[in-house]
Amino acid sequence: MDWQVESPELWAFLESLHRGEIMSGTVAAIERFGVFVALDDGPAHPVFPGVGFITIPELSWRHIDAVTDVVTVGQRVTCEFLQFDTHNAEARLSLCALQPDPFQVFADRTVVGETLLGTVDKVLFFGAFVTVGDGIVGLVPFKEIQGRPAAGSPEEFRTGDEISVVVTEIERSRRRVLLATSERKDQLQN
Repeated sequence: MDWQVESPELWAFLESLHRGEIMSGTVAAIERFGVFVALDDGPAHPVFPGVGFITIPELSWRHIDAVTDVVTVGQRVTCEFLQFDTHNAEARLSLCALQPDPFQVFADRTVVGETLLGTVDKVLFFGAFVTVGDGIVGLVPFKEIQGRPAAGSPEEFRTGDEISVVVTEIERSRRRVLLATSERKDQLQN
């Protein structure tokens, strides 16, 4: 469909938007691939339930099991405009862009060497994933990573256990936290 010809008012509206612009609207429909938003300002979409669209990763900084954990149909939302999707003639939006990133908050307040209490989420052959608060999950590796010795062994972990861990590395760019068990702290610092 040639949106410029079929819906010139919609096309002109979308072209006028700027990245970072704050937009409000109402959740019009929830699909398995994202959320349609009927924007307060702007025309209706001739095909979709809303001119705005939020993909699943843009709903929340945290892992979500269901879209309805974050939004419901009829809910008012305020989002940041990301880009004009010319193929679908819709405004791509982000709900999480207007919320503090819990990973960056964690990285700002946590230092390498700090001991934290965490809960073992999952144990795999290469390491244990441990939640250390506010949706932040770190890895206790069972194998060497980047020249660092293993920070734990599978026998030490059971899903659901609360354990004491030490932060050994925070990688902001990769959004990764490496951990060790408290008993291995001295071993890893050498």
